[in-house]
Amino acid sequence: MKLIWMSDLHFEAEGLVLGHDPRLRLQAAVDFIAEHHSDAAACLITGDLVETGTVRNYQALKGFLDGLPMPVLPMTGNHDDRAALRAVLPLPAAAMPEFIQYRCDFGGLAVLCLDTLIPGAAAGVLCAERMGWLKAELDALNGRPVIVAMHHPPMTLGLPMQDPDNLRNGDALLTLLAEHPNVLHLLAGHVHRPCSGTARGIPFTTAKSVLYQAPGPRPEWAWSSFLPAAEAPALTVLDYSAGGLTLQQCQFCDHGLGAPAA
Repeated sequence: MKLIWMSDLHFEAEGLVLGHDPRLRLQAAVDFIAEHHSDAAACLITGDLVETGTVRNYQALKGFLDGLPMPVLPMTGNHDDRAALRAVLPLPAAAMPEFIQYRCDFGGLAVLCLDTLIPGAAAGVLCAERMGWLKAELDALNGRPVIVAMHHPPMTLGLPMQDPDNLRNGDALLTLLAEHPNVLHLLAGHVHRPCSGTARGIPFTTAKSVLYQAPGPRPEWAWSSFLPAAEAPALTVLDYSAGGLTLQQCQFCDHGLGAPAA
């Protein structure tokens, strides 16, 4: 069973975002998926679907995502707006009424899509209601394999400029997940850097952005002088079978497509 994972589209209906064209980049990703991975069961998008959370931007975004040959599972990031997202993009019927948080089942594998948005803040959180929902879903799986997907990473990644704006109650989340050995992997966006490792014994991966990448931690940089790294975007293909789970990062266009001239 195959899933596609994209993150941090930062889509805008018009104009550029930090010199990058979000429409060119997203269309290249959609074309790549349609040509090479049309057999995927779904496409996960772990937040920051748009740069500015307006209904118009989500409507334009939907026009591009409708080109995918599989359902889209959207999640919120700090740039998203829950009401606008919900008004435009379809969600599973079982989604929480107040949050963009839900469970999807793919045969023997479950995916828990979390909503870590704090409106107006760069960092994220899982409040008591969202954490309670998550615990109930994990318990209900009764040991069935599960992937947890979200925008804000709950662990420190060694990225000095991004780590302060990760999940505020990350320790509580990791404690909960560590109590459930059926959690196969944790997927997160937000940092625009490909990182992987384990936290409390839980394997995790963070995604490259579909639009632009943050520089690595060395040489040091600051938000006041931030410039995207000259790196190509990527998406990730997840393959799950009885033998386990694999994640393969795939570059879908050259860095020069929709990027500032060097």
